[in-house]
Amino acid sequence: MRSIELVFDDGTESAIRADWVRLAEAGLPSLASHTGASNRPHLTLAAGAELLVPPLHAFDGALPMEAAFSGVQVFAAGRDRYVLARSVVLTTPLRKVHQRLHREIGGAVPQTLPGAWTPHVTLARRVTGEQLGQALDLLDLRLSGHIAGARLWDSSTKSVTGL
Repeated sequence: MRSIELVFDDGTESAIRADWVRLAEAGLPSLASHTGASNRPHLTLAAGAELLVPPLHAFDGALPMEAAFSGVQVFAAGRDRYVLARSVVLTTPLRKVHQRLHREIGGAVPQTLPGAWTPHVTLARRVTGEQLGQALDLLDLRLSGHIAGARLWDSSTKSVTGL
């Protein structure tokens, strides 16, 4: 599986990592427990096993851009298990980057296609329904920031390539 992701500037990344740490310190699931070198807060634009590498011009003039956050999202992930994520507002610049990218690539899973995509930054996986309330109490939902760059993640090689 490959994914094309946007990454944040240092300040925004630090704020999201602070969320991860608060959750972990409270004994809750958190991406802080994933210590792989490539693990960092990101916004997935496209994912798929047959995903093509985007051309170099796919992000020309688009980055950096403002990142607007709006509360949290909860996605079902199995019986009494959820993914907790920060919502990212689909601003006009972000929508244009997403659409331009998808015109240039193929092989993306349906959930990442324009019109079906839900922009978010994952904070925790495998959160139980019972843990959700506690997790929400720990998060400062007032966050703004900046998207600084893009990368390609390849799970088969566990490698990241800057775009």
